[in-house]
Amino acid sequence: MNVPPEVGDIRRLLDIMAKLRNPDGGCPWDLEQSFETIVPYTIEEAYEVADAIHNGDMDRLRDELGDLLFQVVFYAQMSRETGGFDFDTVVAGVSDKMVRRHPHVFGDMDVADAKAQTNAWEAHKATERESRASEEGRVHSVLDDVAQALPALLRAHKLQKRAARVGFDWTDVADVHEKIAEEIDELREAISNPEKNQPGKPQDAVAEEFGDLLFVLVNYGRHLGIEPETALRNANTKFERRFRQVEAEMEAQGLDLNDVSLAEYNAAWERAKARERDPSPAANSRNSSTLKESA
Repeated sequence: MNVPPEVGDIRRLLDIMAKLRNPDGGCPWDLEQSFETIVPYTIEEAYEVADAIHNGDMDRLRDELGDLLFQVVFYAQMSRETGGFDFDTVVAGVSDKMVRRHPHVFGDMDVADAKAQTNAWEAHKATERESRASEEGRVHSVLDDVAQALPALLRAHKLQKRAARVGFDWTDVADVHEKIAEEIDELREAISNPEKNQPGKPQDAVAEEFGDLLFVLVNYGRHLGIEPETALRNANTKFERRFRQVEAEMEAQGLDLNDVSLAEYNAAWERAKARERDPSPAANSRNSSTLKESA
């Protein structure tokens, strides 16, 4: 099948992928790939989609979505070559799933609002997981299908949400706050008393307690309605923005970052925070005066 280049048709992309994987004249790199070797690229492309959205760059988002779609086409082509599923069956499967999980749109079920739809969606997925476990002859768990490859913060959040659906959860956010204090105490204990830790390297116990603290912090955020990956991503962005301001300030003074004292860093950091709170020219002028006085 030869689809003209000007046609935005999925068939053209499928043809391109098949040619890239053709042993007779295909691309050596594409021919060497397997499901396992492509996974890192898929994850990277998904994050690049998220980054384009975060930056509000719609042109880049269009390109990144194309790259992500190409990953799906790549997997489908590799499977088709071994007699497995192909792109058409991938599309058919997700289409059937969307119809099945939206009976209020494609059937005769009614839902009151978006929250009710979310609850119905989750209940339907839970039923599907139970059926799949039964078909595979294994014991069903409410934690089934929480992917191991998810970023740790996101996976912790999803595990906690699943457990909460069957009542395994704190009922008061204050209890989670107390648990955080408890985990901090246990972390301090592991750091200060390595000989009392469980068998293994003392640092292993410290790392375990640190992980427990992170897990409870994710739970705390969940009770506050905060998605941990987004919160940490925003914190990273804020840190980078402010540190770049600190760097620019030091460069303007002709200072080598390696020679700057912690006190000077802290003062510059506070000035960066002040500029964000009040970006007016007058405020920047005051900050410049403070900078000269502290130099």
